[in-house]
Amino acid sequence: MPKKTTTKKTFVLDTNVILHDSKCLYNFQDNDIVIPITALEELDHFKKGNEIINFHAREFARELDELAGDSLFGEGLELGKGLGRLRIETGKPMPQVMLESFAEATPDHRILAITYHVAQKLPSQPVILVSKDVNLRMKAKSLGIQAQDYLSDKVQDVDTLKRDVEEVDTLSDSMIQQVYDVNIGLTATEAGLKPMPNQYLLLRGNKITALVCYNKQSDRLLRVEKVRACGIEPRNSEQTFALDALMRPDIELVALTGKAGTGKTLLALAAALQQEEQFGQILLARPIVALSDKDIGFLPGDINDKIGPYMQPLFDNLSVIKSRNKQGSRDLAKIEEMQRSERLQISPLAYIRGRSLSDVFFIIDEAQNLTPHEVKTIITRAGEGCKIVFTGDIDQIDHPYLDMKSNGLTYLTDRMRGQELFAHVNLVKGERSYLAELASNLL
Repeated sequence: MPKKTTTKKTFVLDTNVILHDSKCLYNFQDNDIVIPITALEELDHFKKGNEIINFHAREFARELDELAGDSLFGEGLELGKGLGRLRIETGKPMPQVMLESFAEATPDHRILAITYHVAQKLPSQPVILVSKDVNLRMKAKSLGIQAQDYLSDKVQDVDTLKRDVEEVDTLSDSMIQQVYDVNIGLTATEAGLKPMPNQYLLLRGNKITALVCYNKQSDRLLRVEKVRACGIEPRNSEQTFALDALMRPDIELVALTGKAGTGKTLLALAAALQQEEQFGQILLARPIVALSDKDIGFLPGDINDKIGPYMQPLFDNLSVIKSRNKQGSRDLAKIEEMQRSERLQISPLAYIRGRSLSDVFFIIDEAQNLTPHEVKTIITRAGEGCKIVFTGDIDQIDHPYLDMKSNGLTYLTDRMRGQELFAHVNLVKGERSYLAELASNLL
């Protein structure tokens, strides 16, 4: 969100800002806002559909309808107490300086022309184009127009989300030994620590170590034991912590971050299958982000053929778990029966939206490609007996208008830290293979 200053600014909003957040009008404090008429034209193409961007297009149209007045196309109208004025700017001819660089009259260039016109009209006031399109921001700057990303839901301190397991080396062996004695135990106060709820720590003494999780209600540092889940065994401390968070019934919301090959999705699915008797259904979903700006419609075949390539990584994880259970074993038979009865379902995220999420273990893979509003929409559908797990790599984002600081997984982890029903584990070490780990680090 722009910082409040004594000089009033005028922000011109690109279409993608509105599609990202339909309530964006109220996030610019007392500064004025201009909506290019071209943005309204583009919003018409997004009003129909069931995706989040379609929802935002419809919501913004309703918002404008409630605000509508004759002054909206003139001097503008007040948005409310402590807020600036809103107006819609009609189309403007492309100035010569733009024609020399941008020959095509694309919607982006028409928005840029309107911004240029507003900047010329208000020479004594900062005029800033707000867009989530990096290329459009660069084009604006080439014309001497200020431009910035939409900052309202950006997380500033991303580094804290990517830290390794926190090690504590200030405790004596005798104090760490108390963790192993259930009759004595160790509190965070006794250890001189102030961890957040459900924070995982590695206590390292001279001769003894302990993996612990902080329980706020009892103030105790609870020992985390290494357990197996449906044939999958954790290979490092981060995976041990992740599996613990996934198996704890009092933790209803889990975020697992980390690079490819660290086992995020595999652990989440294994934990869900291990606890299948506690849930009515296991749902595993991921957003479909088309490559090269092409919709899945360009792929051949029916809908199952089209979405198959996007869902294959999830089926691969399921195959790994199946391979860890012997043919004819009870666990393997249970998994196959769950698939047949659709108690275990793997689907695109769009197919899951709108469904009831009561008594469900819900895993959302590749969550870094979701917007903050999409993550909020998913979580607010959680009913009784529901556990939701988001997994993803915030360094590998395929969405054209999201980055490390603005994606839904980062936003979720930042906002939920400190809540007693939430846990976050960042997995660091790749366990797929030495070759995969080497490639991830060097290439």
